[in-house]
Amino acid sequence: MSLTILLDLDDTLLGNSMDTFLPAYMQALGEYLAPYAPPEKMIPALLAATQAMVANTRPDCTLLEIFNASFFSALGLQPEELGDVIDNFYQEVFPDLKDLTRQLPQAVDFVEQALARGYRLAIATSPLFSRQAVLQRLEWAGLSPEAYPFSLIASAEDFHFAKPHPEFYAETLARLGWPEQPALMVGDDLYNDIEPARRLGLPAYWINPQGAAVPAGPYTPTAGGSLSGLLPWLDSIDPESLTPDYDHPEAVLAILRSSPAALQAIFAGLASYSWIDKPRPGEWNLAEVVCHLRDVDGEVHLPRLSRVLAEENPFIAGVDSDSWAEERLYYCQNGPQALHSFMANRLALLDLLENTSPADWERPIRHAIFGPSQFKELVRIIAGHDRLHIRQVSDTLQASSSYISAVAGTPSLD
Repeated sequence: MSLTILLDLDDTLLGNSMDTFLPAYMQALGEYLAPYAPPEKMIPALLAATQAMVANTRPDCTLLEIFNASFFSALGLQPEELGDVIDNFYQEVFPDLKDLTRQLPQAVDFVEQALARGYRLAIATSPLFSRQAVLQRLEWAGLSPEAYPFSLIASAEDFHFAKPHPEFYAETLARLGWPEQPALMVGDDLYNDIEPARRLGLPAYWINPQGAAVPAGPYTPTAGGSLSGLLPWLDSIDPESLTPDYDHPEAVLAILRSSPAALQAIFAGLASYSWIDKPRPGEWNLAEVVCHLRDVDGEVHLPRLSRVLAEENPFIAGVDSDSWAEERLYYCQNGPQALHSFMANRLALLDLLENTSPADWERPIRHAIFGPSQFKELVRIIAGHDRLHIRQVSDTLQASSSYISAVAGTPSLD
């Protein structure tokens, strides 16, 4: 079975109660930064900045940027004033917190067996910590990324959403290229792991070794049990039962928010030639894909949705936007600038959607291709369009890396 598994970290792969770990972490950080800010001021600033990260639902800032804007302004400092100091904290003091955690042998066994089966594994920990802190906790779990090829590791530097938002899971899947095969979230926390994954439409396995009662509600786990029982359970079910369902309104909105955020992370640090590289003749390069997303949002999606909200049962004509790539010379446009403009167009579209009522989602339309339809169907089409082109971006980057590796005489990155 081809399967993508998103794995929580704390109390799933690593024995680590956040009720104990977080206070110790904050106390240690407060003491280390005492020469720069008194703990009675620093710790409230740290808590407020963390809450700002958790609350974020906008795609245009990473969680680290949100944290820095809140934390350092509260202390009257600039990030560069403490950058090296905080790095030193993670190198010198943070490792001492390992004693509060415990390695779970069943986690190592599970990861090794899952990888041996060819499953794709991503570390879907809530990205409220820096990459240094996440990598250290993986080391404590006996799961060094140098030894275990995780496809993605979430951290504050390059993620835009945190748990318990379904946008976190949408961003994770987008970063993985929106895999078409079955997918599963695995975690121990009903509120942070299971419910938001289910709200996106993602199957979820609840780490529940004590057999606690499953609460009633629309977002209950798909299944539950011990981590050791996960692979036997997977062997007992129809793989198609793990096919996600992203078609309901909350999932659609999460996808629309996550798309520009994921693309920002995917393209971060991309070499200029990669924007225009076409390792497969006849297909769009990355600049063409992003220009297409930019123009379709600005000239098709946003005007259409605005019109449906302003008129009664309007007729929506079809648009051949694919021809714009050649007509507008997308292949030679500036990719980073196009990505910036796509973000602006998407923010405008999200502002419109966030001001609509449940009744607005039912507004009727007459579509040139689909016939009688509704506002909500137009929004679903946009989310599906996003997933299609993010998958295209992922495939293009993979083809490019394979092509570059072959030319250089080195193995592919995958």
